[in-house]
Amino acid sequence: MSAEVSSIVDLAGDLAGTYRRSESGGAAVDPAVVAADLAAVHSDGYVILEGLLSPAELAEIRGEVQPLLERTGRNNFEGHATQRIYSVLNKTRSCDRIVDHPRVLALLDRLFLPNYLLSMLQVINILPGENAQMLHTDDGFYPVPRPRAALGAATIWAIDDFTADNGATDVVVGSQHWDNRLPIPGTVRTPIVMPAGSCVFFLGTLWHGGGANRSPRPRLALTAQYCEPWLRPQEAFTLSTPHEVVRAVSEDIRRMLGYSIHPPFIGQVDGMHPKRLLE
Repeated sequence: MSAEVSSIVDLAGDLAGTYRRSESGGAAVDPAVVAADLAAVHSDGYVILEGLLSPAELAEIRGEVQPLLERTGRNNFEGHATQRIYSVLNKTRSCDRIVDHPRVLALLDRLFLPNYLLSMLQVINILPGENAQMLHTDDGFYPVPRPRAALGAATIWAIDDFTADNGATDVVVGSQHWDNRLPIPGTVRTPIVMPAGSCVFFLGTLWHGGGANRSPRPRLALTAQYCEPWLRPQEAFTLSTPHEVVRAVSEDIRRMLGYSIHPPFIGQVDGMHPKRLLE
């Protein structure tokens, strides 16, 4: 990191020399489209983005992840009839496209500070007979009282069609505005029905949960979660992701894995930019 610092204000900027802050891929999205998406998020807590993955991309993801679907959940939250794959970046490149999709990055760019982080990436396959998951929020483990702005956001991507009967994610519309209120029995759960290739983007303060799978077939999905750059992510990607994988992913993903600096120097390694570890 470089740096001529003449005032405390300078510490809020990019002090890096060799590795300057890179522009997000979300900058390429039509601002009018982003504004409409963002308005829905602020109003309802979520927005459905349809048709982001092609049939070929869906087929590649299915082909890559299905052989890895072995273990089922260990508790009621993970789901005893739900299969999950963790550390996805180390096992396939086919899921990268959902992590750094420009439409998603464009929303994150407007909700969070620059150099926001990837907090979690999972494959989730809900098997027939699975019960509805408990309602929860994705940034509720950060001990900051509500009501407040979201500290994180999440996407859930439909690799199979999401229907009201096959485990589509349920949301409590508008619950991102709640203070310390908790869901009670009878709280209305609205299923996110959407075709394969679509995703739902929602705030970390929105109450939601996986739906019950009353259909005869599994429901395959991916989820990527993100957080502010000054928070600890759920998965320690800087520990779990080998350098050869970090070199292989896009610049947007590399930045979200923690190979970036949140001003003035959060994320430095031995006083230097973390990208130097990749040299």
